[in-house]
Amino acid sequence: MSLTKIASVDPGSPAARAGLRPGETLTHISGHPIVDVLDYKFYAYDPRLELTLTGPDGGSHTVRVRKGEGEDLGLNFETYLMDKARSCANRCIFCFVDQMPPGMRDTLYFKDDDARLSFLMGNYITLTNLSQREIQRVIDLRISPINISVHATDPELRAAMLKNRRAGECLEIMTRFAGAGIRMNCQVVACPGVNDGPALDRTLRELSELHPAVTSVAVVPVGVTRFREGLCEIQPYTREQAAALIDQVEAFAAAFLEQHGTSLAWCSDEFYLLAGRALPEKGYYEDMAQLENGVGMLRLLTSQAELGLEGEKPEDDAPFSIATGVSAAPFVQEILDMARKQCGNIKGTVYPIANRFFGETITVSGLITGADLLEQLRGKDLGRRLLLPDNMLRAGERVFLDDVTVEQLEEALGVTVVPVPADSGFDLADAILGREVVRDCPQLPPEAEYYRYNP
Repeated sequence: MSLTKIASVDPGSPAARAGLRPGETLTHISGHPIVDVLDYKFYAYDPRLELTLTGPDGGSHTVRVRKGEGEDLGLNFETYLMDKARSCANRCIFCFVDQMPPGMRDTLYFKDDDARLSFLMGNYITLTNLSQREIQRVIDLRISPINISVHATDPELRAAMLKNRRAGECLEIMTRFAGAGIRMNCQVVACPGVNDGPALDRTLRELSELHPAVTSVAVVPVGVTRFREGLCEIQPYTREQAAALIDQVEAFAAAFLEQHGTSLAWCSDEFYLLAGRALPEKGYYEDMAQLENGVGMLRLLTSQAELGLEGEKPEDDAPFSIATGVSAAPFVQEILDMARKQCGNIKGTVYPIANRFFGETITVSGLITGADLLEQLRGKDLGRRLLLPDNMLRAGERVFLDDVTVEQLEEALGVTVVPVPADSGFDLADAILGREVVRDCPQLPPEAEYYRYNP
């Protein structure tokens, strides 16, 4: 079955007004072949289109459509990508999915490495899946920005880390993209003694040579769960190792800032927490380009919450509680203390949740399970409301990683659960004040579900 076959047509849409119907297959837009969602979105942007379709009987016909520039046609297909998702061809020594326990839902074991999801959803890709035709298509369609998991620019080291002989082509492909004006955000998952030290110096130097096409680099610590039997031996960063890496990245960033007006590279918040160091001030992170990698997220959360609480009074003074990851808990407590100081009668309690499911070396809130919440909050004084960062839940749903539902948690704990957008201090301030918080969280395609992981 063709995955460009129309599954449904939105009522009142340009496609509906033009008479398009489910069951037909879209083959071309204005003469351009439509292979997948990138072709569809790129070529459907114009206000005047000519669609070529084939019917169930195999007959072909064309339909002219007029719409607003950039307006969605209103067609829905069998899959979001209009194609099969590209699974990862690598066997990275630090892969988090390989550290998942058995018995979880299938989508959590899918390793995506799809350039289309990088552009549309922000996923990071390694470039090892791209054919020469697909590299050229990125250039021709000016698909930008692209988020790239680099890890190392030394070809031999990168190939060894990803266990893929094509991994060494990364810098060559990125150089082609840079020449075409494609912007790139980069990620380095740092593993102690593997790609830090001199290897990281080389990576930062060679990526910096592609600036301004390379617009940002995030350095994040490897995530190590308790499920590593049979995998490459990797230890978490120690306090001293984390401090040394911060010094290394900050020295590079300071020199680059002086010459080019941007730091280019930043360490994630988790490195500062591991090192026991205070987070830099908000201005250090410039335009916050690497929030999805946890770079400056806690500083932004705190500063937004401070603005959101300024001059406000609580609308609900009933006791409540907040559960979050161990790493974020001190910052959430700081925000709660700020709320008491600025707004008066705030009766809240912060509960740090240790990650016993994956192992206590994992401290981010997005990997906390419903079972850990149940075990550690049962019998606690939770008040009337329990606030949770919404990255604990599957996007667009009320389900935790281990398939425990919000409703099951509410029933077991006897409290109303309020998911709060994890990346918004303004929403957290509203929730603390007792205001309604609306989660605007679109449903991700299944193959993109595990993108929310931050190492």
